[in-house]
Amino acid sequence: MNSQKSYQTDGPTLYVVPTPIGNLEDMTYRAVRILGEVDLIAAEDTRQTMKLCRHFGIETKLVSYHEHNKYVSGPRLIEDIEAGKSVAVVSDAGMPGISDPGSDLVRLAIEAKLPVVVLPGANAALTALVASGLATERFLYYGFLPRKKKERLDVLSSLQYEPGTIIFYEAPHRLKEMLTGIQDAFGNRQLVLGRELTKTFEEFLRGTVEEALVWCEGEVRGEFVVMVAGSTEIAPTHDWWEALSPLEHVDRYIEDGLKPNAAIKQVAKERGLSRGEVYDAYHQVDKKE
Repeated sequence: MNSQKSYQTDGPTLYVVPTPIGNLEDMTYRAVRILGEVDLIAAEDTRQTMKLCRHFGIETKLVSYHEHNKYVSGPRLIEDIEAGKSVAVVSDAGMPGISDPGSDLVRLAIEAKLPVVVLPGANAALTALVASGLATERFLYYGFLPRKKKERLDVLSSLQYEPGTIIFYEAPHRLKEMLTGIQDAFGNRQLVLGRELTKTFEEFLRGTVEEALVWCEGEVRGEFVVMVAGSTEIAPTHDWWEALSPLEHVDRYIEDGLKPNAAIKQVAKERGLSRGEVYDAYHQVDKKE
């Protein structure tokens, strides 16, 4: 096991620093201090982060690190840390590494055996979940669904029997299409939409999927956290014999060593059929042959 004692070293470190998701008062004292002390801030959008730095009087140099340049910028940032610099990675808002490339930079640092220190802070998914009123004992965070209809429906179908609350992110112009997919895969479940969290127009809409689709007929604005109640149904089990006909099922047991009558009895029990049905079908084939 590779042990990291996060607070027993003053050496170069990768800091993962959450930033406010809307309300600037949610910036922590520690986050302001770290951003001011590191050598570089790796930002998803340097223009957005510059506004934050100006607000808090932070003068640290900004460098670009985002989804489209991570394969070049990531290794360079690791080289900077290995050369003795400390780096803080930030996203546009919230916790880096959640639905953004911050997680890739963390993996690179761990592979290079560099210390990684994550600060707690603002996160839209957990904030919305606690406010939703839906179950919090168990939940599944998915983030953004695929944009293509078939891929989106495949993902939703795979989550159909998830018992915990399911958390998605979605943009306003795709919300109605996403909710239609949820209705197709899950039916008319309870659902909560969290809109513009911590901002002036923060709003929570609680109801069913059908009610949410009606609401979407109006003007849809803001970034959304979509939370869907977990399934109350148990996923159906698939038995090994489902691809076989009843007669093939009987033959398989006979091949395994059962007598025909015992095999017929077992098949009838597993398939929920009467013993007579399976017996007559089996021996009818014998007569034809």
